[in-house]
Amino acid sequence: MTSVVFVHGTGVRAKSYEKSFARVVSGLGRVRADIRVVRCLWGEHHGASLGLGGVSIPVRAKSRGVGGDELLDEDDPLAVWALLEVDPLAELREFAEAAHDDGGETGFAPGRVDPWEAVADKVRGLTLEPVAADTATTGESLAHLIADLAPHLDEAADRVADEISDGLGGASPVDGIEAIVARAVYALAVQRAEGPYGDDEPLAVDGADRDTVVGALTDQLGGTDRGGLVVGAAKTVAVRALNSSLSPLSSLAHTFRGGITKKSVPASGDILRYQVRGAGVRAAIREAVRDAIAAGGGPVVLLAHSLGGIACVDLLAEPDPPAGVDLLVTVGSQAPFLYELDALTALRRGEPLPGGFPRWINVYDEQDLLGFVGEKVFPDRVTDLRVNTRQPFPRAHTSYFAHQRLYELLAPELPK
Repeated sequence: MTSVVFVHGTGVRAKSYEKSFARVVSGLGRVRADIRVVRCLWGEHHGASLGLGGVSIPVRAKSRGVGGDELLDEDDPLAVWALLEVDPLAELREFAEAAHDDGGETGFAPGRVDPWEAVADKVRGLTLEPVAADTATTGESLAHLIADLAPHLDEAADRVADEISDGLGGASPVDGIEAIVARAVYALAVQRAEGPYGDDEPLAVDGADRDTVVGALTDQLGGTDRGGLVVGAAKTVAVRALNSSLSPLSSLAHTFRGGITKKSVPASGDILRYQVRGAGVRAAIREAVRDAIAAGGGPVVLLAHSLGGIACVDLLAEPDPPAGVDLLVTVGSQAPFLYELDALTALRRGEPLPGGFPRWINVYDEQDLLGFVGEKVFPDRVTDLRVNTRQPFPRAHTSYFAHQRLYELLAPELPK
């Protein structure tokens, strides 16, 4: 029986590893029922953390409009989702501010019901049951997402409803608000599900599953665009607001710094620790991989994410690599990049891969800033496979194993 050793990457600890492991088991099981998946968890004991709680990260001043000539592309869904990754209420808040700035006050008399309160009431009644109940189309990755979000949906909906009441009360109704509200509820529920920054890696979410959930929430609110980008008058107001205050790229980068830094540590920290802290950490991680290979039996495939891919390339390039590895699959890995920098520990730049190095498939997503390509780095020794999870970075780096297309591409490559 073929064994797939799942070697996790940067920023992964026990809780998130088990979630990813379950996704790999179910994903491979759908395309190759004869596969055995073997654990290789190294991050719990050898990973990095912000030991002082992140006090080295500058706190953003509250001034706005930093400047710059490049504006947010309102037709780019990744740009919108990148903004919501950092502040789930940003789009709704800026929309509300612009709506009032337009002078669109309704002037309702005391005692009359503001129509925005009816919208807020609909938001408080949102549920994931319509998605979960549709078992004919709900795949396993979507089921995982629903399970992650369900305990936090009510809290997220209440927070968004309060934002609507406080921020939009008195403004004239605008068509197309439903998608903005649905995205805010979804993004806030995801943030709640992930917990405080730095506790774990971001949830693994495929873009198609995200859009399904947002579309279902939009439907419940009476929207017609299934959670797509802002349309109609809402688009005109919201895009102008985003571009005037939050969207110059220098401002976005500044806004994102704290969130991305904290979310990517221990991710980036694990890489730095692996590279800097010498043979002890590297040897411990490689030894964990060796033990997992030995426990596998049969033809062995190393399925290695991120830093796990670096460790596996280093291990297989050593003078005494473990026997029995038929295929290396690196996913969102920095190994080709480090080789080009002459920073791989077991292989200097200019040195070829050893003759006995196994077949190597390298999977990457163009939105993943921690994923690199290898075909031009190691000609005729690496095959690059591109996937598209439709997620912005950093979530693109953690969503590979929620993407069913990955397993479909790998199925014919796995040894029998």
